[in-house]
Amino acid sequence: MTHTIYGELALISGTANEPLAREISEYLNTPLVGRDVIDYPNENIFIRLHRSIRSQDVFIIQPTSSPVNRNIMELLIMIDTVKRASAGRITAVIPYYAYGRTDKKDQPRVPITARLIADMIGVAGADRVLLIDLHAQQIQGFFSIFVDEITAFPILTQYWIRKGLQNAVVVAPDVGAAKRARNFAEALNAPLAIIEKRRPDNRPASQALNVIGHVRGKNAIIFDDEVDTASTLMEAVHVLERRGVLGIWACVTHAVLSPPAVERIRDSSIRELVVTNTIALPPEKRLDKITILSVAPLLADVIDSIHRGQSVGQAIDKYEKSCGVYRGVA
Repeated sequence: MTHTIYGELALISGTANEPLAREISEYLNTPLVGRDVIDYPNENIFIRLHRSIRSQDVFIIQPTSSPVNRNIMELLIMIDTVKRASAGRITAVIPYYAYGRTDKKDQPRVPITARLIADMIGVAGADRVLLIDLHAQQIQGFFSIFVDEITAFPILTQYWIRKGLQNAVVVAPDVGAAKRARNFAEALNAPLAIIEKRRPDNRPASQALNVIGHVRGKNAIIFDDEVDTASTLMEAVHVLERRGVLGIWACVTHAVLSPPAVERIRDSSIRELVVTNTIALPPEKRLDKITILSVAPLLADVIDSIHRGQSVGQAIDKYEKSCGVYRGVA
């Protein structure tokens, strides 16, 4: 089987997470392509590249984090800019995919925005996308272009294995997070507990919380894909406190941290929140109890594999082995 050969590797960073793009650039020993991103007074975005990228294999690094709608437009305009500059292939590297929770029509007269964004990325001219830990797996099927979804699982798991927290129990903050938390618990050789939410008599305003599993006298690690306003996280913290845990930690891939998440986490009994740098955290969100792990080495390895026409799965397996991590069966 032969692979299409593209030109030299080119990396371009949007403005959403330039520190991550610089890390990837340094890891691959490939300088970022210079570009101007100008926001005009009328809120129009203008992008100009500093050099030719004709026939090159271009990777645009741009999470769609806050300000979400502006960063989505910047990504689309960047893709269009690169397409019109005659790039050989365009891959949109989106470490955090916004609107991931709007992935289905679960009530009348509502959109499926995750599908809309996928369509827009394809129409703009991207040939493929590279994503990290989507909120819902079915989003992969929303794209009409090639999709590679990778996970920060080995990075997060390696940290906790090295930390060696004793007498630990992994806690899924809701049933939707149970599969991820199960694999995490398996990798840590720890038991799993699940927080179940119930609405008595179908009353939406009333919630009863129940814990499935044994947590009393244990150190709880709450595991999920993201923390947004931290309301779900705080519900989990409060029910675990009532169930007599020794201490509470938390671990997520994406630190969205919309208001009032920072204040909630700061004032809570959480001892440490471990996140990755898929989203750039400004100084005011960098609490002492927040630990940030980098996904740059993983992304760089996968970008290199895609560029060389090699198996992404093998690159991930190699990375997991280097971390000493087994991901488990999904």
